[in-house]
Amino acid sequence: MTEFLLASATTVPDVRPGAVLFVPIVAVALIFLSRNRPNVREVWSILAALSMFAIVASMVPGVLEGTVYETNFGTLVGWDDSAIDLVLRADALGMVFALVSSGLYVLTALYSIGYMRGHHEPFQTRFFAMLCASVGAALGVAFASNIFVLLVFYEVLTLATYPLVAHDESREARVSGYKYLAYALSGGLAVFGGMVAVFWLAGDMTFTRGGIEGLATVASEDPWAARGAFALLAGGFMVKAGVMPVHAWLPSAMVAPTPVSGLLHAVAVVKAGAFGVARTVIDVFGPGTVQEIGMGVPLAILAGATIIIASLFALRQDNLKARLAYSTIAQLSYIVLGMALLAPEALMGGLLHIPAHAFAKLTLFLCAGALYVQLEVKYISEMPGIARRMPVTMSAFTLASFSMAGIPILAGFVSKWHLLWGGAEAGTLLVPAVLIASGALNVAYFWPIIFTAFFETARDHGGKPVLEHPFGGVPEASREYRSDGGVPDGGDDHDHDEDEDHHGADAEEDHVEDVDDYDDGDHDGHDTDDHGHGHGHVELPPSDGWDRPGGRLRETTAFMLVPLMTTATLVVLFGIAPDSMVFFDLIEGIAEAAWEVGD
Repeated sequence: MTEFLLASATTVPDVRPGAVLFVPIVAVALIFLSRNRPNVREVWSILAALSMFAIVASMVPGVLEGTVYETNFGTLVGWDDSAIDLVLRADALGMVFALVSSGLYVLTALYSIGYMRGHHEPFQTRFFAMLCASVGAALGVAFASNIFVLLVFYEVLTLATYPLVAHDESREARVSGYKYLAYALSGGLAVFGGMVAVFWLAGDMTFTRGGIEGLATVASEDPWAARGAFALLAGGFMVKAGVMPVHAWLPSAMVAPTPVSGLLHAVAVVKAGAFGVARTVIDVFGPGTVQEIGMGVPLAILAGATIIIASLFALRQDNLKARLAYSTIAQLSYIVLGMALLAPEALMGGLLHIPAHAFAKLTLFLCAGALYVQLEVKYISEMPGIARRMPVTMSAFTLASFSMAGIPILAGFVSKWHLLWGGAEAGTLLVPAVLIASGALNVAYFWPIIFTAFFETARDHGGKPVLEHPFGGVPEASREYRSDGGVPDGGDDHDHDEDEDHHGADAEEDHVEDVDDYDDGDHDGHDTDDHGHGHGHVELPPSDGWDRPGGRLRETTAFMLVPLMTTATLVVLFGIAPDSMVFFDLIEGIAEAAWEVGD
C-alpha cells in the first residue's frame, strides 16, 4: 500500500483538519464551566478525547489512498509571488503523529480520572482543561502545512503544558515550570530563526514531499547558509525532543503528576520535538539536500551520544520516574538517529519508533502512577516483592520494559530492527554498535526493577540503584525527589501539614467533592515527612511483605488498570503484526516517497 505516496497526492478541501482543533477549544470552555460538577467535567474530557480521535481516524482511509485533506483559513501575509498561508493539512506524516496523540489521549484521559481522584490532587479542573488543550496543540503541530503554522502550535503546546508541569504550585513545581518554559521557548526562538532563514533563502516555507524546491538550489550555491538554516530548525526542535545537551528540562518536569509525565514523555511534547525534526529532514530540506550539505553526520553523532549517555544516567536513578525520564531522553534520540542516517530503512525505523515508544513509555508511566496511588511507592528500592500485590501492573511494566530494550515480538524490536538495517544501508558500523550497547543498557536499568518486583523480598533486597556514583552529577545521597518525582526545596515543608489534613479528610469520603476548592490555598498535595526511608513516607516495602489484592483485577481502580492493560496490549500487537497496523503502511510509504521525490 505504499504506491499512494509515490504518486502525486490529491489535495482535497475538507473541514476535518480544522474541526479537530475546534473540539478542544469548546471542551476547555465546558470543562471550566463544569468546575463545580466533577463528574460532568470529566465526561466532557472523555467526550473531547473520543471526538478528536474519531475525527482523526475518519481521515485515515483517504490518506492511505493518497488524499491530503486541507482546511484553508486564508492568507496571513502575501506579497509579490510569496505568501504565508494559514492552512491545516492532514498528510501521511502528520497522520502518524495525530493518531498517536489523539488515540493515547483517550487512554490518558480515562487514567487521569482514577489518578487525580485516587490521589486527591488539587486544581483538577485546570488539569483536565490544560490536558485537553495540550493534545489539541499537538494535533495542530501534526496538521500544520508550513513552518509558521507549526511554530504557532508548537508554542501553544509549550504554554498549555506549563500549568501541567507546575501543577501543584509549590516552589519546586514553579521552578521546574520556569525551567521548562526557558528551554522550550528558547527552542521555539531557534525554530523562528530557522523559519526566517528558510523563507529568505527559498521564498517558501510550505512542507513539500522531498523538500522545498528552492532549498536544493540554495544548498548547491550557498551550502553554509543552508547549513545554518537547518541547524536552527533541527536544533530548536531537538530541545523538546530532549537531545543532549538541551535535555535538562525533562527530568525536572517529573515534578508533574504522573498522567502529565505520560503526556510529556509519550504522547505530545517530546514527540512534537521529534516530529519537528522529521518534518525538517523530510519535508523542508529533503533527505537528498540534508545529505548534500553534510548535516546528517553531526545530527547522528548527537543522537548516538544522547542514547548512550542518557542510558548511563538512568542506571543510577533509584526514583522510578527519574529513571523513566532518562530512558525517554535516550529513546527519543532513536527517532532523531533514524532521520539523521538519511536512508529509507532508517527513516522508516525512526518513524516507527514514534508509536512504538509511545505505547511502551506510556505503559511504564501508567504503571508507575498506579504504584504510587495505591501504595505510595516511588522508589525502586521500595519495590521488593511488589508484584505479589500488583501482578497485572507489574506484568504490563515488564512487557513495556522488554519493548524498550528491543526484545523480539514487542513494538520496540520492530523500529530498532529497521534502524539496524538502515545503519547497514548507510554504510556505518557505528549504528549497530550503538543499538546493541543501548539494548544492553536498557536491560541493565530495567531488569533490576523487574527482578526486585517479582523475585525479591524486603529481607534480601539491598535497596540500592544499579550504580550509585554520579556521572558528573550531584551525588544521589544529596538529592531527593518528592513523591511525584520533583525535588524538595531543602526541607521547606511550610504547607505540607495542612495538605495532609485536607487530603486525609477527603480520603474518608466515598465520593469526590469539588477538589478545586483547594484552589483557594497553596497546596502541593504530597506528603514530605521524613519517615523510614527518608523518602517522604512510612517504611517501604513492608517488613512482612506485600498483601495480595482483594481479587482478580482489583489491584487498582478500573480507570487506571484498563488504560495500562490496553497500552501493554498495543505493545504486543505492534510487535507481533506490525504490518497489520495502519502506522506501518503510512510510514513505509513516507520513507520510500521521501527519497523517490528527492531523486
